[in-house]
Amino acid sequence: MKRKKDNQVKRAVVTGGAGFIGSHLSAELVKRGYHIIILDNLSTGKMDYIAELVAGENADFHQGSINDFDLLMDIFRDADYVFHLAAVSSVPLSLEDPLACHEVNAAGTLNVLTAARDSDVNKVVYASSCAVYGDKPEIPSTEDMPPDPRSPYAVTKLSGEHYCRIFREVYNLPTVSLRLFNVYGPGQEQDSPYSAVIPAFIKLVSADNPPVIYGDGTQTRDLSFITDIVAAMVLAAESRASGVYNIGRGESITIDRLARLIISLSGKDLEPVYKEPRAGDVTHSLADISLAKTFGYKPGYSLEDGLKYLLKRSL
Repeated sequence: MKRKKDNQVKRAVVTGGAGFIGSHLSAELVKRGYHIIILDNLSTGKMDYIAELVAGENADFHQGSINDFDLLMDIFRDADYVFHLAAVSSVPLSLEDPLACHEVNAAGTLNVLTAARDSDVNKVVYASSCAVYGDKPEIPSTEDMPPDPRSPYAVTKLSGEHYCRIFREVYNLPTVSLRLFNVYGPGQEQDSPYSAVIPAFIKLVSADNPPVIYGDGTQTRDLSFITDIVAAMVLAAESRASGVYNIGRGESITIDRLARLIISLSGKDLEPVYKEPRAGDVTHSLADISLAKTFGYKPGYSLEDGLKYLLKRSL
């Protein structure tokens, strides 16, 4: 039996809430009338992303780690929902330092779930990844496919899903794991060697430099605008959704076509540059989102509209 909260204001904790996805989610929750607590160690998150939020009355910030169990117990008190996004979220970085990746993504997730159980949280929404599928030739990916992780990052994300299932089945803690496909939008890191493909391409093209493609460009990605991803997370929390769901757009594009589309929309005269493929990258990515539609998820942004929005801000 979940304890009755002391007031009618919904309360949520967002781990990794100063990051790209987390900051957008935090802003949306406040907009919807939540009081939120943002937890972030600022290793990749930025205070600039959430400064306006925490200056208001409905958002608090704690700088700290999901590996600090006492801190989790303190900030989870009276929370209705925990949105768990804190992670080492780079495949290349996980290959460079698998121990650090495990400590944050696997052990940290176990901490979050244990603290959520002990604090009587109503539900945990866990940000997993399509990387758990590996490089399977069968597309689109469906949730009943056997996972085949090909990097420490993917292994730890799958581990988090299993922990979510165990805590749901053994401890009666409601959990939902969202396998996010490629996400893009304003505020995404452009300056890191681990930046996602769209911000990396846009940064190069905006500076009149050709986009760099790792591989021959025939690899495909299912790309979703951040607004759709945030909507999916809130729906997953507030609905009866339980278990594992793909969250993508349900459409894919080749990396070569993506690069040329960005060039075309920018009005530049450039040709992509091709380099050796990177270890751990999957070849094809496409989500079957039929299951997510059952809790109300419906992507609203086309790829072209999303890219136009970003390019307008960058050029």
